[in-house]
Amino acid sequence: MPVNNPRKRSTVARLVPARKLTHLDASNRPAMVNVGDKSVSYREATAEAIITLPTAVARELARTGHRAKKGPVFDTAIIAGVLAAKRTHELIPFCHPLPIERCDVTVAAQRGGQLRVLCTVAATHKTGVEMEALTGASVAALTVYDMCKALSHDIVIGPVRLLAKRGGKRDFSRP
Repeated sequence: MPVNNPRKRSTVARLVPARKLTHLDASNRPAMVNVGDKSVSYREATAEAIITLPTAVARELARTGHRAKKGPVFDTAIIAGVLAAKRTHELIPFCHPLPIERCDVTVAAQRGGQLRVLCTVAATHKTGVEMEALTGASVAALTVYDMCKALSHDIVIGPVRLLAKRGGKRDFSRP
């Protein structure tokens, strides 16, 4: 077992600045962030979810025009993703309710039996929309699973990740 040397810090620890977790109060108890003093600005975020289908399921969806017994898989996932993004504050305890101005969800077939869900959310507000984009992408992917599970339970969801955000303190974009 390696000995922990406090003088030798990992490269990652040196590159990532120490930040205070924003959803803890002075007593380290959970707390909603006070956005009262923040300025209103345009915020936008895009998240993706990858769904890996077994080969037989991918073929069946392609053959049926992405329809299952429960209905049109892609269209239903898009609607579910938009609804989820709009209700994120009801699912994630410290998310603020936001006046979402835009929510675009797409589902596209990729090579190798994968589907790619993209969810872009925008609002002009005091706080960002990353959680709304991640929630929209996640629920759209879960909807695909639900609609296709009769064909197989070997469907895999993931990764789900933020691709980009702009507005607020800093922008972010995954290479």
